[in-house]
Amino acid sequence: CLPQFQGCARMLAGEGAGADVVSAGEIHLAIKAGFPPEKIVFAGVGKREDEIEYALSRNVFSLNVESIQELQLISLVALRLNTKARVSLRINPDVDAESHPYISTGLKHNKFGIDAAHALEAFQMAATMQAIDVVGIHTHIGSQITRVEPFVNTAKFIVDLLNKLRDQKISLSRIDMG
Repeated sequence: CLPQFQGCARMLAGEGAGADVVSAGEIHLAIKAGFPPEKIVFAGVGKREDEIEYALSRNVFSLNVESIQELQLISLVALRLNTKARVSLRINPDVDAESHPYISTGLKHNKFGIDAAHALEAFQMAATMQAIDVVGIHTHIGSQITRVEPFVNTAKFIVDLLNKLRDQKISLSRIDMG
């Protein structure tokens, strides 16, 4: 880890910022830099079981869930640790970011997140899991987006989904637009 990065991370942590991390190593570095675990979100695809265990044992704020299989794995690890895992489900809203296709992540054919068509059932499933506390929804439609319309369309999708979740008595406290 570069000394310049460590200093910058410590400064941000000191100002109350949170950290978005994608590995157990980054969780370790974030905590070492002064980010309190309750301000750390564990995102990223392909979380290994040992990384999930590390995140839960460090009591990070939440884990962004990429798939039903990952949700089930997080639940099993949390049950084994006799804890509850706070999660946000990453939903792929099938929204065109209108940017370069190599950095687009929000269309149905992209591999990231839970398909929009299965979002409601994913939240329903998560809400019934003993070791899971569903706290939010996460989306990320891509990078280098130059128009506001993709964000508006994503926000409309999220509002519609939130209304459906409320009808199911599932309430969330966090929305992460990526």
